[in-house]
Order: sequence, then structure tokens, then C-alpha cells
Amino acid sequence: MTQHRDTRIDVLRALALLTIFIDHIPGTVYERFTVRNWGFADAAEVFVLISGASVGLAYAPKFAAGQRLLSTVKMWKRAGVLYCAHIMTTVATLTIFCGAAVLTGNTLFLEQNNIPALIQNAPEAFVGVGLLGHQLGYNNILSLYAVLLLFAPLMLWCLGRSLRWTLAGSAALWLAAGIWQIAPPNYPTQGFWFLNPLSWQLLFVIGIAGMMHVRAGGSLPSSPRLAWLAAIYLAAAFLWIRSPLWGHVTWLGLPPVVGGFDKTFMSLSRLLDVLAMGYLVATVPAVSRLLRVAPGNGLAILGRHSLPVFVAGTIFAMLAQALKLQGGPSRMQDFLLVATGIGLQFAVAYFLEWLAMMKKRQRDVPHGLASARTA
Repeated sequence: MTQHRDTRIDVLRALALLTIFIDHIPGTVYERFTVRNWGFADAAEVFVLISGASVGLAYAPKFAAGQRLLSTVKMWKRAGVLYCAHIMTTVATLTIFCGAAVLTGNTLFLEQNNIPALIQNAPEAFVGVGLLGHQLGYNNILSLYAVLLLFAPLMLWCLGRSLRWTLAGSAALWLAAGIWQIAPPNYPTQGFWFLNPLSWQLLFVIGIAGMMHVRAGGSLPSSPRLAWLAAIYLAAAFLWIRSPLWGHVTWLGLPPVVGGFDKTFMSLSRLLDVLAMGYLVATVPAVSRLLRVAPGNGLAILGRHSLPVFVAGTIFAMLAQALKLQGGPSRMQDFLLVATGIGLQFAVAYFLEWLAMMKKRQRDVPHGLASARTA
């Protein structure tokens, strides 16, 4: 089946995963070259947009009358897997930082990544972890994705009736959540989820809708004028974040969701930034051809096994953070940590690819023997 697979989404997903990994080891020189240093958005927005497109590709064609219940169960099962993966990375993060504190006697490890609440108020904090109300730093994108996937059947049902009205309703929810600061609360600490599902659902819905529109025979409006507008916006964002203008919460007295750069409620500036990138990738033929690689390409393999790769990358990034905290700044250490982490992610992907190939061969052997006996 892989020979007919469109690898462009796999490659984009792989690039997003590698970028997230590098960003999850702050303080290295390599993070200067990631997406978040090019404009207002970062790899998290790219990942959610691609995830929406993946849902539109994998589940939308099967979400038809008579198959909706089965498709819903499959999406909810996947959401459950994402929840378990989130809990696993949370426990691994706690093990790494608490273990480092025990081994070194340095309590600074216990002050990182939202860990203090678990030390100071353990019973309530562990309830929060289980209910997703307390999320550790750099461990919050899987919880967002799990919630979005939980509501994906409703999104697909609405999009199947009207792409336009569903997108309008999704945008209205995004705007209302941003203006009135509506989001799932943290527990037991104050504040909201770092990535608010009520805001980020818009990007997810746009990804699903775009894929459904294309699969139905439609196409994105392609014109030199739109391409130039997208390119100009990206260039302006690149210059803005390097100017004295960067750093303001909002402009012109507008709510931050409209006039600012807030990530929790995904401000308009960030939304337009990732959509401009997505538009250029989808409509510029040279970029599309560059992303369409052979199924055996390393990036394609990495993208096909995105969840275990992401989990491995997150756990190693937490280990790298602890090592950097103990050892201090070092260019050589940064290189070794980033290179080892990327190598580990590719190793996990290639191992899973090999395992899938072995399982396929085992399935094919009995079929071949049965055919030989029949002959």
C-alpha cells in the first residue's frame, strides 16, 4: 500500500516533529533556525494543521452513513492512545527531573517545567495530571491533539453538511474564546491550558476542511497575487519579530486574539502566519514536488510513525534539558544532544518500519503456502 501513499504529509509531519524536538531543548544554537524564528507561528501550529489534514485524509472518506459509528470508535480509540502517550511522557519527565534531583542533590531540577505543584501539592496535582488540568512544560501538545480527535467525529459530521458554515462556526468559537478568555482551566494551579482546544480547533478544522475539499475534486485558489500576499506576510512577520515592535501584548487596544501574538488563544497573527506557509506549500509546484519523495525516504518513514517518534523525541528532550541544567552551556554538548536525539528518532522510525515489514511477510507466507497447496 505504501507505494501509492502521498508522502507530502508524512514529510511535513516529520519536519514538524524534528523542529519541535529542537525547540524542546531551549538554549541551543540550533533553535535559531526553527520555524518560530521565521515569524509569529511555530512548529506546534504546523503540526496541528497537518494533523487536521491527516484526519481529513484518513477518516473523512469513511465517515459515511452506515460507517460513522465504526469511524467514531476508531477516532476515540486513537484519542485514548494519545492520552496514554501523554501520561507516559509526563511520568517520564517527572522521573528524569526528580531522578536528577535525587542523584545530584540539586533542587533546581524540581523547579522546572511546572513540576513544583506536584512537589508542593501532590494529591491535587496528580488528579490534575490525570484529568489533563495540570500539564508539564513541553508536554502539552498530545493532550491538545487527544481532545481535538475526541471531537473530530462532530467536526466531520458538520463539515459533511456544509464546509462553509462549519468553518464560520469554528471561527466564531475561536474568536469568542479569545475575546472572553474561555479555556479549560488548570488544576490545581491558576490559569488555563497552555494550548486552548477551543482556540486551536479552528486550525484543526481548516486542515480537515481543506483535505475534504481537495478529495471532493476541489482545489485551493491558486494565483500569483495570493502567493505574493502570502510571501509578503511571511516576510513582514520575519522582520517584525526582529524589530522593536516585537514584544507588545497587543496593538491598537484590540483584544490580544486579534491584535496580539498570544499562543494559548492562537492570535490572528499566528493563524495567518501558518496559513500563509501552508498556502505556499500547497500551491507552489516546486515545493510540492520537493515534498513528494519515495516511500523509503527517511523523512517519509519518520512521518509515518509520528506518535512513537514524538514520544521518543520528547523523552530525550527532557533528558537533554536535565543534562544542560546540570552541565551548563556547551556548544559541543548541544551538538551531541541534538544529533543523538535526531538519530534516536530515526532509529525508532526505521525499527518500526522494519517490524511492520516483518509482520507483513509473516501474513503473506501462509497465504502463499495455501496457494501452493491449492495449485
